[in-house]
Amino acid sequence: QVQLVGSGGGLVQPGGSLRLSCVASGSIFSINAMGWYRQAPGKQRELVATITSGGSTNYADSVKGRFTISRDNAKRTVYLQMNSLKPEDTAVYYCTAEIRRYSTSWSKDYWGQGTQVTVSS
Repeated sequence: QVQLVGSGGGLVQPGGSLRLSCVASGSIFSINAMGWYRQAPGKQRELVATITSGGSTNYADSVKGRFTISRDNAKRTVYLQMNSLKPEDTAVYYCTAEIRRYSTSWSKDYWGQGTQVTVSS
């Protein structure tokens, strides 16, 4: 089995910072792209940021310049450093990873359980 476990969410004031982490575990042969999505109440899930195995990154326009995605391949972990947080960043944040298991010859997208981020004074 493969599991993604995210952590680091919480309540923060506008202008504050949070760092999310997500660890992949299980029978993993390789991890390709990793990323973060978010879903606010009443809204669709949206892309926040992605990072390839080689370190190339992509960001939603709404977070460019404020959020930074990174990964530690040895630890099978993806991070999201969130600075200058705004109330509109309030959402459940989900990590995702494209993973190939030892028992297969193809990759599949896996999702974490979600971690709540609330930006409020």
